[in-house]
Amino acid sequence: MKSRFSAQKNSDSSTADEYSSTTAVLLTNLGSPDEPTPSALRRYLREFLSDRRVVEIPRLIWLLILHGIILRIRPAKSAKLYRSIWQENGAPLLTITAAQKDKLATKIKSQYGDQVIVDYAMRYGKPSIASVLQKFQQQGVDKIVVLPLYPQYAGPTTGSTFDALSRELQQWRYVPSIYFLNSYHHNSLYIKALANTIIEHVKVHGKPDKLVLSFHGMPELFRQWGDPYYDFCLQTTSLLKQRLLASDFNSDISFQEADMITTFQSRFGKAQWLQPYTDEILASLPEKGDKHIAILSPAFSSDCLETLEELEHENRAVFMDAGGEQYHYIAALNDRDDHIDALFDVLAPALGSPELK
Repeated sequence: MKSRFSAQKNSDSSTADEYSSTTAVLLTNLGSPDEPTPSALRRYLREFLSDRRVVEIPRLIWLLILHGIILRIRPAKSAKLYRSIWQENGAPLLTITAAQKDKLATKIKSQYGDQVIVDYAMRYGKPSIASVLQKFQQQGVDKIVVLPLYPQYAGPTTGSTFDALSRELQQWRYVPSIYFLNSYHHNSLYIKALANTIIEHVKVHGKPDKLVLSFHGMPELFRQWGDPYYDFCLQTTSLLKQRLLASDFNSDISFQEADMITTFQSRFGKAQWLQPYTDEILASLPEKGDKHIAILSPAFSSDCLETLEELEHENRAVFMDAGGEQYHYIAALNDRDDHIDALFDVLAPALGSPELK
């Protein structure tokens, strides 16, 4: 079998001066089922919930629960939820990630020309990480920069992405240089983009009684075992508060520290998860006089089931049923230009100076 290295750069016909390296940027996200049907959800959930990073209980016990109970019941329920957010061109997470890739590729091309290619993959479902890496392999890539689109590192997301990357690369004879970017929770442009969405929202809908920053949840045990996700979420919150409270940014809005609350959503099962829980906080706010809220989730780079269904609909019902009057979901950063600028800023140190390309 002809090697990838010799296929791209034939040393018999090239000199060292003619050697031109190719870098690939790989954006990754969690993934979505192929379609909003029970059979597609069963395939997706089987892959997702079989990941040892996602569920860390004794393997045999979990597999019995997964195949004996969960995969018999949950796919139909999840399919119904996915149908409620499904778009004409597919799952929102996939289409938004593709749009992010396209915009980022355009920005990178303007700086680096054709020597940097950009693609995306999903940890679960399609396009798989392995399939896109194999595409890079055929293109003779010498350097791969991997950016999981999870601002705050967590084992079940970012760590699992590294596992999938490693499994594929273990099969390669020639392994290119790898740059794995594991978090950007404190990137200044990411924080600025989040603040921009809040200020833009307030200018249209008015200042809420409370601004709820709802991060995806995680079992409390993961934190006790050393996962830094909780701390990274609090760092993002702290930096975002500083930005919103800054006099040069907040002159017309007048946010105060007490106006903002950090919560955690999407808990599953009976174990204790990171607290406070989003739904419980939302249910308690109206009786305290906080009947107008705005909510966003800084943990999601793209809108998906957990934002478009859970935050936009399920948690709206919780708040309004408790006596709330105004509930506004502030969309994820998605393919906003300021978000693309932030992602480019995160990638730039790994890409190196354009002058060297």
